[in-house]
Amino acid sequence: MLDAACRRAGLDLAGATPLRNHANDVYLLPFAGSSGVVVKIASKAERDRATRAVRLTLWLVEHGFPCTQPAEVEQPVEFGDHVVTFWRFYPQNERGVPSAGHLGGLLHRLHRLPDPPIELPPAAPLSSFAEVVAADLALPEQDRQWLIEERARLLEDFHQLTFPLGVGFIHGDAYPGNTLWDGPDVRLGDWDEPAWGPRELDLANTVHGGLRFGRSTAELDAFAAAYGYDPRDWAGIDTLVRIRDLHTLSSFLRRAARGDNAAAVELERRVGSLRRGDGASWVAT
Repeated sequence: MLDAACRRAGLDLAGATPLRNHANDVYLLPFAGSSGVVVKIASKAERDRATRAVRLTLWLVEHGFPCTQPAEVEQPVEFGDHVVTFWRFYPQNERGVPSAGHLGGLLHRLHRLPDPPIELPPAAPLSSFAEVVAADLALPEQDRQWLIEERARLLEDFHQLTFPLGVGFIHGDAYPGNTLWDGPDVRLGDWDEPAWGPRELDLANTVHGGLRFGRSTAELDAFAAAYGYDPRDWAGIDTLVRIRDLHTLSSFLRRAARGDNAAAVELERRVGSLRRGDGASWVAT
């Protein structure tokens, strides 16, 4: 399927290398384009999302925003039960992930852009989470029920919040892991979940990294300074962080259902941590 989609886009398949198998299958075509092309393969049900990602990033480029750019081919390509998009490759050369401060600056710019002329869905945290949990036959029933009830509790709290930054165009999955070096500059990538929603949703993920993934206070301070607002001072941040806790489980649920043992182990650890209500660190896998 990969080779057929690449041929249809006129891209050189030589040396294709898998990069990731998480929410989507992702491959690198090292000899396509000037520095390579990244291929993202998703379910055909994601066609609208894939088309929106391409259109939105083209619009962002026009407005001078440093996002990851789609490759210059006709896309998306539909093939069988899948939809395929193609993106410029940005070599990272083992530099490490850009800092939280870089992300804060990018979000400061993003949240001040004009409204894009592209239909975006309203932000709907955990919209598919209950279905993912219900479909997972490997979860113990007590865990399944607890997760569904916790989702309902958090969404009830979410709908009672007042958001000081207001509602607008948001990235939807902004955290430092979705930034990439481009020479000395940094670009914001992974445009699968843009939406209209409270801007605090884009800030909460980095705060969540301080709780679960060891992000330091200094990094969070740099993030807040670059954005121009510290979400840790807002009373509603805990609700958004807990929502992010559940959000991160979805890909592990799907991977565990496909037989990924490492994902199953980490899923069990995370659910146990949530049920105990501790602040244990998690493993990013």
